[in-house]
Amino acid sequence: MAIYEIEEDEWLRLARIGNGKDALLFSSPFCGTCKVAERMLDIVQAAEVPTTMYKININYAPKLREAWKITSVPCLVLVKNGEPQRFEYAMRSVDYLYKLLKEDE
Repeated sequence: MAIYEIEEDEWLRLARIGNGKDALLFSSPFCGTCKVAERMLDIVQAAEVPTTMYKININYAPKLREAWKITSVPCLVLVKNGEPQRFEYAMRSVDYLYKLLKEDE
């Protein structure tokens, strides 16, 4: 299963309140580090973490970028019941991301 690419208006329309855990990767198509982060998340997802993963182009997400104060990319936002819980700017390793996404199952 791939990471779902989503647009800002789609994300804002999702009825995620009370529906568990999501991860939203803010990235840019010209960012090499973002591509590495996405590949690492693909590997983590293959290990079947119980988190739905999305990615969004930060250039086309001004409302979320401002509301959540995203300062750089890549930025992985862990969202629980529709509210951002944690912001990760350093992806560190596949193992680190796996443990991060497995927390609070």
